[in-house]
Amino acid sequence: MSGVLSLVGGGWDAPEVYGPLLRAAGGGRIGCVIVDEGDGEAQFARYAEALRTAGADAVVPLLVPLGGRFEPESLLESGTAGLLVCGGLTPAYQDAFAGCAARLTGLLAERGIPYAGFSAGAVLAARRAVVGGWLADGVPVCPPDAAEDLEEVDVRPGLGLVPFAVDVHAAQWGTLGRLVAAVSRRSVPFGVAIDENTVLEVTGRTGRVGGRGRVHVVRPSGDTADAVVRSYAPGASVPLGQPPLP
Repeated sequence: MSGVLSLVGGGWDAPEVYGPLLRAAGGGRIGCVIVDEGDGEAQFARYAEALRTAGADAVVPLLVPLGGRFEPESLLESGTAGLLVCGGLTPAYQDAFAGCAARLTGLLAERGIPYAGFSAGAVLAARRAVVGGWLADGVPVCPPDAAEDLEEVDVRPGLGLVPFAVDVHAAQWGTLGRLVAAVSRRSVPFGVAIDENTVLEVTGRTGRVGGRGRVHVVRPSGDTADAVVRSYAPGASVPLGQPPLP
């Protein structure tokens, strides 16, 4: 795991979830990456308001047109001290960052820029990202409204900032079952599902839950297709160490 980063499960009612990012950025500019599906400026205004409510002094937009590619060097051009990768259609975010994972993670490490992911941005932080879907071999594992325009549960390359998979809107959208399916099938080594208005602050091989909901850790159970879920409340320390899949 790289440096200090924070993963937000979505939601708009808890500005405190941005606290880890703002503290790590030391009061500097926060760059917001948004995949622009036609309402990018309006979405940026919403994130900027949430960040300013949390105490941010300066927030800059880093809009990527739908179907376009994010260029990590834009962080330097914008004077970004902290990076927030925002929410939207998760497969579109994965596509926007495809091919630049090594460049981005290298730049974050070199410059000491903290990463925060909100919803899709949190999912993308994983080495193997569960980008959507609601069926596992044709069996429903979460509501179709949470499918991200996909049918079968789909795992794609992420940024590799954390070795575990991430799902979001866990309690609100019922996505925990999707993560359980991905872990049970060994598509990912293990994972965390994060409720809305909740942040998992990751430092090394441990995490800390903040905000107002819970973080649910899903791990495989032995050599079977079973999985074990443990939920952690705000203030809890979460062990995040586990060998990755070969």
